[in-house]
Amino acid sequence: MAEQIQEEFGRQATRMASAPAFQDARTLRSIGAALGPAPAGRVLEIACGPGIVAEAIAPLASELVCLDATPEMLALARARLEKSGRSNVTFCEAFAEALPFCAAEFDVIVTRLSFHHFTDIQAVLAECRRVLRPQGRLIAADILSSPDPTESRLHNALEQLRDPTHVHMFSREEFLAALRFGGFESTAEEDWQQPRNFSEWARIVSVPGRTEPIREVMGALSRAGLQAGIQLHEADGDLRFTHSWILVTAVSGITENG
Repeated sequence: MAEQIQEEFGRQATRMASAPAFQDARTLRSIGAALGPAPAGRVLEIACGPGIVAEAIAPLASELVCLDATPEMLALARARLEKSGRSNVTFCEAFAEALPFCAAEFDVIVTRLSFHHFTDIQAVLAECRRVLRPQGRLIAADILSSPDPTESRLHNALEQLRDPTHVHMFSREEFLAALRFGGFESTAEEDWQQPRNFSEWARIVSVPGRTEPIREVMGALSRAGLQAGIQLHEADGDLRFTHSWILVTAVSGITENG
Protein backbone atom coordinates (compact mmCIF):
# COMPACT_ATOMS: atom_id res chain seq x y z
CA MET A 1 0.00 0.00 0.00
CA ALA A 2 2.89 2.38 0.78
CA GLU A 3 4.26 2.19 -2.76
CA GLN A 4 0.76 2.56 -4.20
CA ILE A 5 0.18 5.71 -2.14
CA GLN A 6 3.45 7.26 -3.32
CA GLU A 7 2.77 6.34 -6.93
CA GLU A 8 -0.84 7.57 -6.92
CA PHE A 9 -0.18 10.86 -5.17
CA GLY A 10 3.02 11.47 -7.06
CA ARG A 11 0.93 11.41 -10.21
CA GLN A 12 -1.83 13.55 -8.70
CA ALA A 13 0.45 16.18 -7.16
CA THR A 14 0.44 18.85 -9.88
CA ARG A 15 -3.29 18.64 -10.54
CA MET A 16 -4.08 18.67 -6.83
CA ALA A 17 -2.01 21.83 -6.38
CA SER A 18 -4.23 23.73 -8.82
CA ALA A 19 -7.59 22.05 -8.13
CA PRO A 20 -10.24 24.58 -7.02
CA ALA A 21 -11.62 22.17 -4.42
CA PHE A 22 -8.26 22.08 -2.65
CA GLN A 23 -7.92 25.88 -2.75
CA ASP A 24 -11.35 26.29 -1.11
CA ALA A 25 -11.15 29.45 1.01
CA ARG A 26 -13.93 28.28 3.33
CA THR A 27 -11.94 25.23 4.39
CA LEU A 28 -8.69 27.16 4.82
CA ARG A 29 -10.38 29.84 6.93
CA SER A 30 -11.91 27.22 9.21
CA ILE A 31 -8.58 25.47 9.75
CA GLY A 32 -6.88 28.79 10.48
CA ALA A 33 -9.61 29.80 12.92
CA ALA A 34 -9.33 26.46 14.70
CA LEU A 35 -5.57 26.92 15.02
CA GLY A 36 -6.22 30.20 16.78
CA PRO A 37 -4.31 33.45 17.09
CA ALA A 38 -0.57 33.41 16.44
CA PRO A 39 1.72 32.07 17.61
CA ALA A 40 0.35 28.54 17.89
CA GLY A 41 3.68 27.05 18.95
CA ARG A 42 5.26 24.13 17.15
CA VAL A 43 2.82 22.74 14.58
CA LEU A 44 2.96 19.53 12.55
CA GLU A 45 0.90 19.16 9.39
CA ILE A 46 0.36 15.51 8.47
CA ALA A 47 -0.23 14.75 4.78
CA CYS A 48 0.61 18.30 3.75
CA GLY A 49 0.19 17.57 0.04
CA PRO A 50 1.27 20.48 -2.19
CA GLY A 51 1.41 22.91 0.73
CA ILE A 52 -1.92 24.71 0.37
CA VAL A 53 -2.89 24.42 4.04
CA ALA A 54 0.70 25.01 5.12
CA GLU A 55 0.80 28.32 3.27
CA ALA A 56 -2.38 29.41 5.06
CA ILE A 57 -1.31 28.42 8.57
CA ALA A 58 2.44 29.12 8.53
CA PRO A 59 1.92 32.73 9.70
CA LEU A 60 0.04 31.37 12.74
CA ALA A 61 2.80 29.01 13.91
CA SER A 62 6.09 29.63 15.63
CA GLU A 63 7.40 26.66 13.67
CA LEU A 64 5.65 24.46 11.12
CA VAL A 65 6.79 20.99 10.06
CA CYS A 66 5.17 19.74 6.84
CA LEU A 67 5.07 15.95 6.56
CA ASP A 68 4.03 13.86 3.58
CA ALA A 69 4.81 10.39 2.25
CA THR A 70 5.14 11.52 -1.37
CA PRO A 71 8.31 13.27 -2.62
CA GLU A 72 6.45 15.05 -5.44
CA MET A 73 4.01 16.58 -2.96
CA LEU A 74 6.82 17.77 -0.71
CA ALA A 75 8.64 19.35 -3.65
CA LEU A 76 5.54 21.37 -4.52
CA ALA A 77 4.97 22.31 -0.88
CA ARG A 78 8.55 23.46 -0.49
CA ALA A 79 8.34 25.58 -3.64
CA ARG A 80 5.04 27.12 -2.52
CA LEU A 81 6.33 28.04 0.94
CA GLU A 82 9.63 29.38 -0.40
CA LYS A 83 7.72 31.55 -2.85
CA SER A 84 5.62 32.97 -0.02
CA GLY A 85 8.78 33.82 1.91
CA ARG A 86 8.15 31.68 4.97
CA SER A 87 11.30 30.93 6.98
CA ASN A 88 9.62 29.01 9.82
CA VAL A 89 8.76 25.89 7.79
CA THR A 90 10.63 22.60 7.43
CA PHE A 91 9.71 19.47 5.47
CA CYS A 92 9.79 15.77 6.25
CA GLU A 93 9.09 12.69 4.11
CA ALA A 94 7.44 10.00 6.24
CA PHE A 95 4.26 8.03 6.80
CA ALA A 96 1.85 9.06 9.54
CA GLU A 97 1.89 5.57 11.05
CA ALA A 98 5.56 6.03 12.02
CA LEU A 99 6.27 9.69 12.76
CA PRO A 100 10.04 10.34 12.94
CA PHE A 101 9.83 12.59 16.00
CA CYS A 102 10.44 12.28 19.71
CA ALA A 103 7.62 12.27 22.24
CA ALA A 104 5.90 15.55 23.09
CA GLU A 105 7.53 17.59 20.32
CA PHE A 106 4.45 19.44 19.05
CA ASP A 107 1.73 21.72 20.39
CA VAL A 108 -0.69 21.16 17.51
CA ILE A 109 -1.18 18.66 14.68
CA VAL A 110 -3.19 19.71 11.62
CA THR A 111 -4.39 17.37 8.89
CA ARG A 112 -6.82 17.73 5.99
CA LEU A 113 -8.29 14.98 3.80
CA SER A 114 -6.03 12.30 5.24
CA PHE A 115 -8.18 10.16 7.53
CA HIS A 116 -9.93 8.37 4.66
CA HIS A 117 -6.57 7.20 3.28
CA PHE A 118 -5.24 5.60 6.48
CA THR A 119 -5.37 1.81 6.60
CA ASP A 120 -4.93 1.90 10.40
CA ILE A 121 -6.41 5.07 11.82
CA GLN A 122 -5.69 4.00 15.40
CA ALA A 123 -2.00 3.57 14.65
CA VAL A 124 -1.96 7.12 13.28
CA LEU A 125 -3.81 8.51 16.29
CA ALA A 126 -1.43 6.70 18.65
CA GLU A 127 1.48 8.39 16.89
CA CYS A 128 -0.30 11.75 17.10
CA ARG A 129 -0.75 11.31 20.84
CA ARG A 130 2.87 10.33 21.25
CA VAL A 131 4.34 13.39 19.53
CA LEU A 132 1.87 15.88 21.01
CA ARG A 133 2.59 17.60 24.29
CA PRO A 134 0.12 17.01 27.16
CA GLN A 135 -3.20 18.58 26.24
CA GLY A 136 -1.90 19.15 22.72
CA ARG A 137 -4.47 19.67 19.99
CA LEU A 138 -5.33 17.68 16.88
CA ILE A 139 -7.19 19.64 14.18
CA ALA A 140 -8.58 17.21 11.61
CA ALA A 141 -10.76 18.04 8.60
CA ASP A 142 -12.22 15.48 6.22
CA ILE A 143 -15.21 14.56 4.09
CA LEU A 144 -17.91 12.45 5.73
CA SER A 145 -20.03 9.64 4.37
CA SER A 146 -23.69 9.09 5.13
CA PRO A 147 -24.80 7.64 8.47
CA ASP A 148 -26.90 5.22 6.41
CA PRO A 149 -24.74 2.08 5.98
CA THR A 150 -25.97 1.32 2.47
CA GLU A 151 -25.34 4.86 1.23
CA SER A 152 -21.96 4.93 2.98
CA ARG A 153 -20.85 1.70 1.31
CA LEU A 154 -21.90 3.02 -2.08
CA HIS A 155 -20.17 6.37 -1.54
CA ASN A 156 -16.95 4.66 -0.45
CA ALA A 157 -17.10 2.24 -3.38
CA LEU A 158 -17.26 5.16 -5.82
CA GLU A 159 -14.29 6.81 -4.14
CA GLN A 160 -12.30 3.57 -4.28
CA LEU A 161 -13.02 3.17 -7.99
CA ARG A 162 -11.71 6.68 -8.57
CA ASP A 163 -8.66 6.38 -6.29
CA PRO A 164 -7.44 2.96 -5.11
CA THR A 165 -5.66 4.54 -2.13
CA HIS A 166 -9.04 5.50 -0.67
CA VAL A 167 -9.77 3.36 2.39
CA HIS A 168 -12.90 4.62 4.16
CA MET A 169 -14.75 7.89 4.61
CA PHE A 170 -16.31 7.86 8.06
CA SER A 171 -19.78 8.89 9.02
CA ARG A 172 -19.83 11.69 11.59
CA GLU A 173 -20.44 9.21 14.40
CA GLU A 174 -17.60 6.96 13.20
CA PHE A 175 -15.22 9.92 12.90
CA LEU A 176 -15.81 11.09 16.46
CA ALA A 177 -15.76 7.53 17.82
CA ALA A 178 -12.39 6.89 16.18
CA LEU A 179 -10.97 9.98 17.88
CA ARG A 180 -12.37 8.97 21.28
CA PHE A 181 -11.02 5.43 20.93
CA GLY A 182 -7.63 6.91 20.04
CA GLY A 183 -7.52 8.99 23.20
CA PHE A 184 -8.74 12.36 21.88
CA GLU A 185 -11.60 14.41 23.25
CA SER A 186 -13.43 16.67 20.82
CA THR A 187 -13.63 20.26 22.04
CA ALA A 188 -15.07 21.89 18.91
CA GLU A 189 -16.75 20.71 15.74
CA GLU A 190 -17.71 22.52 12.55
CA ASP A 191 -19.66 21.21 9.56
CA TRP A 192 -20.22 22.57 6.07
CA GLN A 193 -21.20 21.52 2.55
CA GLN A 194 -19.05 21.71 -0.57
CA PRO A 195 -20.71 21.39 -4.01
CA ARG A 196 -18.67 19.36 -6.50
CA ASN A 197 -19.01 18.26 -10.10
CA PHE A 198 -17.75 15.08 -11.69
CA SER A 199 -15.45 16.77 -14.21
CA GLU A 200 -13.27 18.60 -11.69
CA TRP A 201 -13.41 15.72 -9.18
CA ALA A 202 -12.23 13.17 -11.75
CA ARG A 203 -9.64 15.54 -13.27
CA ILE A 204 -7.54 15.42 -10.09
CA VAL A 205 -6.97 11.70 -10.56
CA SER A 206 -7.19 11.90 -14.36
CA VAL A 207 -6.89 8.25 -15.35
CA PRO A 208 -9.04 7.64 -18.46
CA GLY A 209 -9.28 3.95 -17.69
CA ARG A 210 -11.03 4.84 -14.45
CA THR A 211 -12.82 8.06 -15.35
CA GLU A 212 -15.21 6.86 -18.03
CA PRO A 213 -16.36 3.70 -16.21
CA ILE A 214 -17.01 5.72 -13.03
CA ARG A 215 -18.92 8.33 -15.04
CA GLU A 216 -21.13 5.57 -16.44
CA VAL A 217 -21.74 4.05 -13.02
CA MET A 218 -22.52 7.37 -11.35
CA GLY A 219 -24.77 8.41 -14.22
CA ALA A 220 -26.71 5.15 -13.92
CA LEU A 221 -27.04 5.63 -10.16
CA SER A 222 -28.31 9.16 -10.65
CA ARG A 223 -30.89 8.11 -13.21
CA ALA A 224 -32.04 5.36 -10.84
CA GLY A 225 -32.50 7.90 -8.06
CA LEU A 226 -29.63 6.53 -5.95
CA GLN A 227 -27.73 9.44 -4.42
CA ALA A 228 -25.05 7.55 -2.43
CA GLY A 229 -25.54 9.95 0.46
CA ILE A 230 -23.93 12.78 -1.54
CA GLN A 231 -27.00 14.21 -3.31
CA LEU A 232 -25.80 12.75 -6.61
CA HIS A 233 -27.70 14.16 -9.60
CA GLU A 234 -27.25 15.36 -13.18
CA ALA A 235 -27.45 19.05 -14.07
CA ASP A 236 -26.09 21.30 -16.81
CA GLY A 237 -24.52 18.40 -18.66
CA ASP A 238 -22.48 17.10 -15.74
CA LEU A 239 -22.87 14.91 -12.69
CA ARG A 240 -23.06 16.93 -9.51
CA PHE A 241 -22.88 16.03 -5.84
CA THR A 242 -22.22 17.53 -2.43
CA HIS A 243 -19.44 16.68 0.00
CA SER A 244 -20.21 17.02 3.70
CA TRP A 245 -17.20 18.22 5.66
CA ILE A 246 -16.31 18.06 9.33
CA LEU A 247 -13.52 19.85 11.15
CA VAL A 248 -12.80 18.61 14.66
CA THR A 249 -10.50 20.16 17.23
CA ALA A 250 -9.62 17.48 19.76
CA VAL A 251 -7.39 17.43 22.82
CA SER A 252 -4.95 14.65 23.56
CA GLY A 253 -4.85 13.15 27.00
CA ILE A 254 -8.02 11.18 27.75
CA THR A 255 -7.57 7.54 28.69
CA GLU A 256 -6.85 5.52 25.56
CA ASN A 257 -9.78 3.36 24.48
CA GLY A 258 -11.82 5.19 27.10
